[in-house]
Amino acid sequence: MAVYAIGDIQGCYNELMSLLELIRFDPANDQVWFTGDLVNLQVLRAVRELGDSAVTVLGNHDLHLLAVAEGHARLHKNDTLDDILSAPDRDELLAWLRQQPLLHYDPVLNAALVHAGLPPQWNLATAQACAKEVETVLRDSDYAEFFQHMYGNQPDVWRDDLSGRDRLRFITNSFTRLRYCDAAGRFDFKAKGEPGTQPAGYLPWFEVPGRRSENVRIVFGHWSTLGFCREHNIVSLDTGCLWGKQLTAVRLGGNDAVFCVECLGCRRPGKR
Repeated sequence: MAVYAIGDIQGCYNELMSLLELIRFDPANDQVWFTGDLVNLQVLRAVRELGDSAVTVLGNHDLHLLAVAEGHARLHKNDTLDDILSAPDRDELLAWLRQQPLLHYDPVLNAALVHAGLPPQWNLATAQACAKEVETVLRDSDYAEFFQHMYGNQPDVWRDDLSGRDRLRFITNSFTRLRYCDAAGRFDFKAKGEPGTQPAGYLPWFEVPGRRSENVRIVFGHWSTLGFCREHNIVSLDTGCLWGKQLTAVRLGGNDAVFCVECLGCRRPGKR
């Protein structure tokens, strides 16, 4: 079985179909991992229809969609979520999306899939346990209350004694928003540019010395200005298809073959 990972799709359905064709993806024999931020409608439907041959983790845009659907967030100026919110299968798609994990781990590959990153204080076991906490809330019948308190930048550093809403918010931000932090693991959510543009004292999360997850290969997206990157035992896969660049897949294991398709229609030129 071949295992492929694909970066943030952000609703770019045609590019996704072209990339699956390029890698000759066979749902009967292969598996494909998605780094999250699937939205919009066609992509959600397509990934859901792949069934067990697809694994996707939740991204910040996926959670934003769920929050908007529950009335706990407003559409942003450039959001294109109306097609999902008005679709006849809206409820089924949103219910399916809530069932998706924040972290997926494959012990054979010793690789973990997340949308954004892991705090340097977390090893794999801690990350798995923390992911399960939020996943349990999202899958509960009272899940909508979570979205009332999901947004915010505090707390910005991990403590074992974090509890309640603060704990859930920190965990969610780690998996879906993290890019930079300092040596103590304190997050900076304002810096979104490529490495070298961040404030003094901050590093890409995967470069923090002593990171406790460094013995596990972390596959992630979210960071289009970082682009494709394979170092420090990570694979970064958001290559900015939404911004007119590429959609990228990597075959995990072996020689990590890389496949790319060009964006067919840049929808937001010049932005990140």
